[in-house]
Amino acid sequence: MNRPRLHGVLLPALLGALISACNTQPSPSTEPVKDSAKPVECADCAKTAPVATAAAPSKNDIPAPADVAAPPADAAKTASGLVTKVLTPGTGKDHPGAQDQVKVHYTGWTKSGKMFDSSVVRNEPAEFKVDQVIKGWTEGLQLMVIGEKRRLWIPGALAYGDHPRMGAPGGDLVFDVELLEIKAAPKPPETPVDVKAPPATAKKTASGLAYTILKKGTGTQPPKATDTVTVHYSGWTPDGKLFDSSVTHGEPVSFALNKVIKGWTEGLQLMKVGDKARFWIPGNLAYGDKPTRPGAPAGPLVFDVELISVK
Repeated sequence: MNRPRLHGVLLPALLGALISACNTQPSPSTEPVKDSAKPVECADCAKTAPVATAAAPSKNDIPAPADVAAPPADAAKTASGLVTKVLTPGTGKDHPGAQDQVKVHYTGWTKSGKMFDSSVVRNEPAEFKVDQVIKGWTEGLQLMVIGEKRRLWIPGALAYGDHPRMGAPGGDLVFDVELLEIKAAPKPPETPVDVKAPPATAKKTASGLAYTILKKGTGTQPPKATDTVTVHYSGWTPDGKLFDSSVTHGEPVSFALNKVIKGWTEGLQLMKVGDKARFWIPGNLAYGDKPTRPGAPAGPLVFDVELISVK
């Protein structure tokens, strides 16, 4: 699954919350990923994100602000300990939410005035989800509007900590952040009215899988179990709780069809490219009644799946 390409010391913050994000191919297991219950197994995912080492000082470093050691009296402090001050008012009206994607320019300094990272120096804005960065950024960005430039004095507890790994800056940090763009997170799909049980019109296979084709596609051949497919999907428990959705993540997923839960392996072979189907999957074809992986939903599940491509 592709993730935003980011650089510098900000990288560990952006990836630190993505401990389940994986750039490897799914493993052969049919069990879910550890913490998001996606149908694709990802046993090779790193449990902790790598930490980039701060670049050595150079002539291109941006001088630290005069108030880098301590915020001025007119700066605002939140309950968490984050201190901020608007340097340039923005032209936008909307604030980004935690699930939104943003584009920013930023420069970061330690309290001693050492610059440790800057997208401005690289002339390359950073893009990421608001909830996938250090806590001080997640909170501070939600105070901003497009076009605004704000200074953040972030205590160590809201940054990388006092004893970070592999060269990340420790302790309190100061960032100048300019919010360039907000990409609103997709709205979650509506819960199906028949999520509790399949309707009488649904078809049922010998395994106990029930399904119905919601929309016909243009494809002519169903995928084989050994094929790699790309899909959009949403999954609910029978009580209507949405537990995962590629739609809200904003990107489809790809995986080998024989490396997912049994209900998916069987169900997708009943589809053609462009089809959208609903599957009522019994627990024994999903993650089981007592899943062994933390965070996986138990018992019968309902999925809406759109088959985008087959390789």
